[in-house]
Amino acid sequence: MTLIQITTTILICWMIFIIAWERISPYRKDLPFFREGFWIDLVWYTIIQSYFLKIIIFDYIIYPLQHHLAWQGFQFFKDLPIAAQVLFFLVTHDLYIYLFHRLQHASKFLWRTHEAHHSGKEVDFLAGSRSHVVEIIINQTIEFAPIVLMGADPAVIPIKALLDAMFGMFIHANVNVKMGKLKYFLNSPELHLWHHANYIEVFHANFSTKFSVWDYLFKTAYDPGKKPGNLPENWGLHYEYPRDYFLQHAFSVKRFDEKKLFKYKWFKHYYDLRPNALKMLQKLFNRKKEAAVVNMPPASAPEPELIVNDAR
Repeated sequence: MTLIQITTTILICWMIFIIAWERISPYRKDLPFFREGFWIDLVWYTIIQSYFLKIIIFDYIIYPLQHHLAWQGFQFFKDLPIAAQVLFFLVTHDLYIYLFHRLQHASKFLWRTHEAHHSGKEVDFLAGSRSHVVEIIINQTIEFAPIVLMGADPAVIPIKALLDAMFGMFIHANVNVKMGKLKYFLNSPELHLWHHANYIEVFHANFSTKFSVWDYLFKTAYDPGKKPGNLPENWGLHYEYPRDYFLQHAFSVKRFDEKKLFKYKWFKHYYDLRPNALKMLQKLFNRKKEAAVVNMPPASAPEPELIVNDAR
């Protein structure tokens, strides 16, 4: 197996584990698996957007930049063990993400590139994938460009990408977990689910992604504990946000009321296009299933039992 196949297998197994954990020990007990926005997060953000942005970031930004610079990186990086290289980029990039995350919450302009991530009113393992295109391009270019340009081992990229995805699922997961003293170093749902809560006191708190130590070090940690009454009840934004993937990106450029657009026939057709397509596929599937049942050969009647009256 190649390294990509190994990391993909590990990620799938991790996702299955997190899903099972959410069912067994949920943080929020009434959260359904197919919650609001599930298919947008899975299809558009996780699959389609990730695929195309990977091509844009590596093929059209990082590799052309590397070719233009014609620089082979630092020689000493090649002599370091892969584990040390991964750890170096994990820590340095996580510090950058913490600082940039704080800036996004403080800047009205950058907030437009981040609000999509906070728009989900029901947070689970998949909610972390919801991020604006511009935000992903900025953060992942800054994440992976140094790995390539500084001459790190190529294996660092898939390994770090795996750890990013695993941590992203974990800190957004709807799991009831207590980290104990470890929470002062590693991030967890115990802290990050508060960051997604729709409360003023957490809007400028709990910015860390992997290492919660940044929040405690820079005094932005909010941790009321899990005592009765100390659990968030509302997630998402305090204002209306579009439910459609493309409208969510348009909303970051120009504010509008999604509901008012339904007065236009073209918009209603567009909005209903995918749900109607799914309904048609469902009907087609049901028809094939019914046809298969109708065409099924009748079961042969059982032969009558031969009753022998053995009177002796």
